[in-house]
Amino acid sequence: MTKTLELTARQSRPEPVRTRRRFSWKRWYNAGGLSAVGFAIPIVLIFLYFSWGPIVQGITLSLQRTNLVAPAQWVGLKNFEYVLADPGLPQAVLNTAYFAVLALIIGFPIPIMLAVFINELRRWDWLYNTLAYLPAVVPPVAAILLWKFFYDPSGSGIFNTMLGWFGLGPFPWLNSEAMAMPSIVLYATWAGAGSTAIIYLAALGTVRTELYEAAEIDGAGIWSRIWHITLPQLRNIIFTMMLLQLIGTFQLFTEPYLFTGGGPNNATQTILLKIYNYAFVNGDYGAATALSVLLAVFLGLLSFVYFFATRKWSRS
Repeated sequence: MTKTLELTARQSRPEPVRTRRRFSWKRWYNAGGLSAVGFAIPIVLIFLYFSWGPIVQGITLSLQRTNLVAPAQWVGLKNFEYVLADPGLPQAVLNTAYFAVLALIIGFPIPIMLAVFINELRRWDWLYNTLAYLPAVVPPVAAILLWKFFYDPSGSGIFNTMLGWFGLGPFPWLNSEAMAMPSIVLYATWAGAGSTAIIYLAALGTVRTELYEAAEIDGAGIWSRIWHITLPQLRNIIFTMMLLQLIGTFQLFTEPYLFTGGGPNNATQTILLKIYNYAFVNGDYGAATALSVLLAVFLGLLSFVYFFATRKWSRS
């Protein structure tokens, strides 16, 4: 009884209030605070100069008319008005959006299927990993020049010859307004699927094997395991990679520049290719930077909306 009363009294005692120690410059100095600040200041300044410096300089440049040779003239928002009034801008926006949709429909599922296929293999998985990642090792310029040879519109072209075995073709590929953008999407899918599949494979390595073992014991087939175990476990990484792909597709430049130069008849003219033409063809760096700022604002808003639209699904 006595022990019970002592325990009750001990539990009823209020816990001592912990007072927060007041800040002391002397204690901060003795703890090495001044040395930490001395090390941090150069790093912070370098980060601000190389990260935020170009951003501030770009915004300033978008408000000027300059060719980087003659003295710059302050024009305010006239560069943005000029860019938005450009009759070729809607076509570039539609082409970029068209590429993004095609890449999302055609190119996005392929790395996931490739990663799941390699993950299901019990032997020689290292060989398939190497073959899948091999396109990412090839320099983009060399790969594009090689694919231009494959896309030869004549009947002796590589792709047309292969399709001719099945009685198809020949197709004009890059010379056709209707086929030019899907042809670029086909190359972009080949070039980027391997490196993206490696990321999915790393995520698949974190999935507990007990889930697959339990599903196999219950008699679940491979498609059932993929649908009920693999894809739900990859939900977060899938949503992240989808956002990164959307951002990357709106920054499409290398492929249309080297494949078609924006043709035929502006069918592959993209936003970044238009920025390039503003700067290095017309010599108007103010307009090029203004369009770049507009693109950056759009991608920021897209990321913000995408984050809130998928937040519930990615956490469920």
